[in-house]
Amino acid sequence: MPMQAQEIEELIRESFPDARITITDLAGDGNHYSAEVVDASFAHMNRVQQHRAVTKALKGKMDGSHGELHALALTTKAP
Repeated sequence: MPMQAQEIEELIRESFPDARITITDLAGDGNHYSAEVVDASFAHMNRVQQHRAVTKALKGKMDGSHGELHALALTTKAP
């Protein structure tokens, strides 16, 4: 079952409570999303570390072919 944008935001918000998070359903199908996460904790991380932190926040929802979240284009940055 596809994830909803609100579910994705809630998972990310658990790890980044003060972040500015924007989730967009790219294809309107509930399977292909983009996420922009802007958080102060990213200030001393490189881009790979930022993306790993957000992926970890998704708690395995993107893991393998059985993951609930099929595709997520991720943009991260510090404010």
